[in-house]
Amino acid sequence: MKKQIITLGLLFLGCLQIANAQFTLDGEFRPRTEYRHGFGSLIADEAEPGYGISTRIRLNSGYKTEKYKVFISLQDVMVWGENRQILPDDENNSFAVFQAWAELQLGGGWSTKLGRQVLSYDDQRILGGLDWAQQGRNHDAALIKYAKEGFKLDFAFAFNQDYDNPTGFVSSGTEYNTTGFFSYKTMQMLHLSKAWDKFSGSLLLMNNGFQEYEDDGVTGDGTSSLLTVGTHLKYNAGKLGLAANAYIQTGDRQNEVAVKGAFDVSLDATFKASDKVTIGAGVEVISGNDADAGETGAFFPLYGTNHKFNGFMDYFYVGNHANSIGLVDIHASANFNLGKGSSLLVKLLNFSGEQEITEGEKALGTELDIVFKKAFKGYALVAGYSHMFAADGMYDLKGIAEDAASSTQNWAWAMLVIKPKFLN
Repeated sequence: MKKQIITLGLLFLGCLQIANAQFTLDGEFRPRTEYRHGFGSLIADEAEPGYGISTRIRLNSGYKTEKYKVFISLQDVMVWGENRQILPDDENNSFAVFQAWAELQLGGGWSTKLGRQVLSYDDQRILGGLDWAQQGRNHDAALIKYAKEGFKLDFAFAFNQDYDNPTGFVSSGTEYNTTGFFSYKTMQMLHLSKAWDKFSGSLLLMNNGFQEYEDDGVTGDGTSSLLTVGTHLKYNAGKLGLAANAYIQTGDRQNEVAVKGAFDVSLDATFKASDKVTIGAGVEVISGNDADAGETGAFFPLYGTNHKFNGFMDYFYVGNHANSIGLVDIHASANFNLGKGSSLLVKLLNFSGEQEITEGEKALGTELDIVFKKAFKGYALVAGYSHMFAADGMYDLKGIAEDAASSTQNWAWAMLVIKPKFLN
């Protein structure tokens, strides 16, 4: 690890010697402390709350010429105290190359971007950078891009393989051993978008191929393909803003589960009541599993920034709630501009299942989210509090008896964000 850091440091110094206005070097220091007492799932009455501090650090370097761009982002995520004193190495092996890509200008509005990169589109419902998570989300992919007069076309494709599997590395017919969390072996994505004065719209088509196995669970047996198709629409007219999503999924998930009739639709409205207050309201309906054994009608938003949706306490679609009862999320919010770089968001969300949890039961509960932001010169402070008011269905969904669960399910956090610019 030390040799890697020294080598990268020498590369940076070499770049500095030839640097001009085209070279940039910046970073991020982001510690976050959390109190968890029901974050992600209901906590039992006798369970102790969790508390901890994590820090994300990033070092970003970019170089740009008329014909190409190169960008490298190095990252480490540290939990305070996870390493014992005078330990010579990092126990959690979290140091990583978060992004490493080159973008070539091909002329006529065309370009191509190759390497590890963030794929973020529209409101990040299906594809997003997941910046809330300290580790973030990236893709190893090739991207072909076209942009002209408000129209954009992006086509991405990926083929993933295990370098530590020599047979697999030289033969695409053998197994890909990286599985879980919708990790794909192949991916093809087409995103078309067009913007006008008050309206914009996009179309997304994405196919993911997942490694399948024979009965021994080891030998590769082809891939399952899951197709996601949908649109994102936005309209802004003065104080009023509208946004809508409509997506469907068909094909096969991992483990050859057939997907039929899966959908995600949403509508959100915002209204700027004054210079100080913006109010919002919306609804999202995500289909749940109503299919026979070996099939599912449940939609999953795949590679989006899911923490942004369905409540900040991450009860749904954040590494969980796959192939479940779906979700109906009805929400309202108010965002207050407090002046001097300060704002306060208050959001209330009511949850129920798109399918019944038990006979006649769909209600899951209500969540309250509060987020305060304060920008200072050179840094920002963000803090939040969330409270889950669980309904009967939530206890069944999370597998805990109501009389065994804590009467208080809450989560509080605070985060400092510093993004220094070393060279520009």
